[in-house]
Amino acid sequence: MSPTAFTALLEAFSEPVLVVRRDGTVENANTAAVELLGKRIMGAQLRALLRQPDVTAMLERMIAGAEEGAAAYATSDASAERNWKVTARRMDAETFVVSIRDTSELEAAEAQRRDFVANVSHELRSPLTVLAGFLETLQGAAADDPQARTEFLSIMQAETERMTGLVADLLSLSRVEASARIRPRDPVAIDMVLHATLAALRPQIEQAGLRVTCDLPDNLPPVPGDYDQLVQVYHNLVENALKYGADGGAIEITGVIVPRLPGLDGPALRLGIRDHGEGIDPIHIPRLTERFYRADRARSRQSGGTGLGLAIVKHILGRHRGRLIIRSRPGEGSTFETILPLS
Repeated sequence: MSPTAFTALLEAFSEPVLVVRRDGTVENANTAAVELLGKRIMGAQLRALLRQPDVTAMLERMIAGAEEGAAAYATSDASAERNWKVTARRMDAETFVVSIRDTSELEAAEAQRRDFVANVSHELRSPLTVLAGFLETLQGAAADDPQARTEFLSIMQAETERMTGLVADLLSLSRVEASARIRPRDPVAIDMVLHATLAALRPQIEQAGLRVTCDLPDNLPPVPGDYDQLVQVYHNLVENALKYGADGGAIEITGVIVPRLPGLDGPALRLGIRDHGEGIDPIHIPRLTERFYRADRARSRQSGGTGLGLAIVKHILGRHRGRLIIRSRPGEGSTFETILPLS
């Protein structure tokens, strides 16, 4: 193979690839390798560029004549840490090829999967433990105690409803993720979405004694979207305001059309749902859309929250190419603002 053809072959790989001489110096490298390690790599000792014990030991074995090897490599900068897998395979007696594959996303996905399974198991184990304990008591010591039976059955019903809500939210999240790459384009009237949301939550609003105001622009154009999913977004956000802002006495829903925002090609609807409750410490805000994350875990459980509502909102808005912005301070209430493109 001619040198030009070999260079073209190296450039065909999107991941960093280097050809290393038997003495450990870099003979050739593709553009991705130069971008990762810098222009100084040509003729340099690869061991000096990838200075981590596992990688150095693997390269020493390749220099000594090993046929293949692999090692983990980690880098970090001001924005994030990244994990790599360094793989080497011998070409001939004098050279071997080294590839460097970014495994950060795969490892993050695997960690997320483990956390998700652990969280679901924990969330289901607690009510199941309660149910098992009460059933055992009702079959034994409390079998002939009407007062205890009534009290236990009430608690068991609440725990069953909590598990039912959790399973429903898990299924909803799964459906949203399955359709994440398909952008919905049906015209949806947001004023009708809010009307349906407030009508469904009317009993809770009246029970909490809240005043809900809704101020939207006249002749609001439709939003390209999925009606059912957008109802779910605003149902979750208004219900969230009911749970955590009820002591503030009022919930205000306001909307405004903005002609342009960074990252959007055209006008968008900016719609905010504000409560006047206790507010949220800013330290929690970046993590509120994580699955099962709760700023006040005890209060969330008491109010029947599953810890998935805002994660579902975030995924639905992402499917609609929209955004969720959360602003809050302790003692000043909270505002959950959605941005949806109008075209």
